[in-house]
Amino acid sequence: MDKMLRRWYLIAVLFVLGGCASIDFDRPKSESTALLAKQTADTHLGRMLEGLADAHPGQSGFHPVADGIDALSIRLLMAERAERSIDTQYYLITDDLVGHLFIESLLRAANRGVRVRLLLDDIQTKGYDAGMAALNSHSNFEVRIYNPFARRSARIADGLTDFARVNRRMHNKSFTVDNQMTVIGGRNIADEYFAARTDVNFSDLDVVGVGPIVADVSNMFDVFWNSRAAIPITALTKPPDDPDRALSQLRDRIARARAEVSETKYADAVRSSILDTMHQDLSIFTWAPYQLVYDSPEKSQREKAEEAASIRSPLMHSFNNAEKEILVISPYFVPRNTGIDRIQELRDRGIDVTVVTNSLAATNQSSVHGGYAPARKPLLKMGVKLYELRADASVAGHQRVGSDAAKATLHTKAFAIDRERLFIGSFNFDPRSAYINTEMGVIIDSPKLAQEFVRRVHEAIPHQAYEVFLEKNGALRWRGLENDSEVILTKEPQTGFWRRFVAGFMRVLPIRGQL
Repeated sequence: MDKMLRRWYLIAVLFVLGGCASIDFDRPKSESTALLAKQTADTHLGRMLEGLADAHPGQSGFHPVADGIDALSIRLLMAERAERSIDTQYYLITDDLVGHLFIESLLRAANRGVRVRLLLDDIQTKGYDAGMAALNSHSNFEVRIYNPFARRSARIADGLTDFARVNRRMHNKSFTVDNQMTVIGGRNIADEYFAARTDVNFSDLDVVGVGPIVADVSNMFDVFWNSRAAIPITALTKPPDDPDRALSQLRDRIARARAEVSETKYADAVRSSILDTMHQDLSIFTWAPYQLVYDSPEKSQREKAEEAASIRSPLMHSFNNAEKEILVISPYFVPRNTGIDRIQELRDRGIDVTVVTNSLAATNQSSVHGGYAPARKPLLKMGVKLYELRADASVAGHQRVGSDAAKATLHTKAFAIDRERLFIGSFNFDPRSAYINTEMGVIIDSPKLAQEFVRRVHEAIPHQAYEVFLEKNGALRWRGLENDSEVILTKEPQTGFWRRFVAGFMRVLPIRGQL
């Protein structure tokens, strides 16, 4: 057997042997549920919010947060105020400054006796098993991993042999303290979501909720926490031989990372924001009827996904009930033929449709832009207004830390209907959010919040985005401002040949259903 044949034979054997690796999803695990709000009424947050929900029956209080530094500060402050429980789930938590600050806040709460439940998708946890096991060794800290890879260090093999399963991810983001206050929205836990990077930062949106919405989020969290797909970290890696030492090493590592930035502008801005947040009064909350919407975790099981409760139904209901206008903000906007047909139905009813998404220069996913680009001409021909975020747009929070030169990327997932209803959540208008990943969000029936959202978007568009339009000959053009003067561009703005070539190549790949 020649050398090449031996190599391919070895690869084949490894994959056959590797095919035995699997996750025991039916392994017994303990169930737990969120504490009831009445059990935490005597906590700091409970006393602070006492009587507010009673004064607004059938409603919850909402406060949107666009500024990344404020968004981090609110989470850190909530964790600092926690007395009984923290329940949190995220698509990813990164090994960076924000990740360290977030984990440190959870660990400090656990040290005070707070029960912490952390549910983390497995998409970006490679190399984190030891750290997660160390956290889990704390008597008040439990970590579960959603739909984990069987091969902890050779995940590409899972992608090749078990793609139908590992392709389905939990994209939900929620952070709930003492079942009294919650934060949901589009942000993952990483520097770029909280204005902490100097090279690239994401424009995103969260909403802080109080009142009945909190119990709804807690119930949703329990459904995912106790679901078949949520696997205790102890089932994936062995616990540390010396838990105290492992926790001490983790604390030291976080402390070193924190010390490196303690005297920076970013640290000053976060400290200042926390102080400002502490002194805000409760009038910041807008009280309104709402609907928490989310996918069932059964969507993560291919054999059950089609019948699983889906976020698509309430979102489509909102769109179908539109009477005048729809404004969609989606970083990854990939309407397939059925989606284009539904937008045409809205236009046929006289509904004004405006979409704001990433330009090629701003996107962090060229493949997604390749899936989106073919839809531009059909949408423009039917009268949809289309805007693409500039790569040099200003992202809320940057000016406070001197990172205005960072590349901007849109990451907000929101829409407004008739300037009366506002959705904020994790759902992108793409096939992945619709059919593959689990998603969540809240539809708020508030003209005040919806009108403010629409106003801010339209104010920002002239300087922060390009308008895409068609010339009479059908050619795509981009209209924008350069030095306060209008310019018309004939190519994807702020890009070079190679970036356009890669995006063009992505268009021809048969991957739109995965975007």
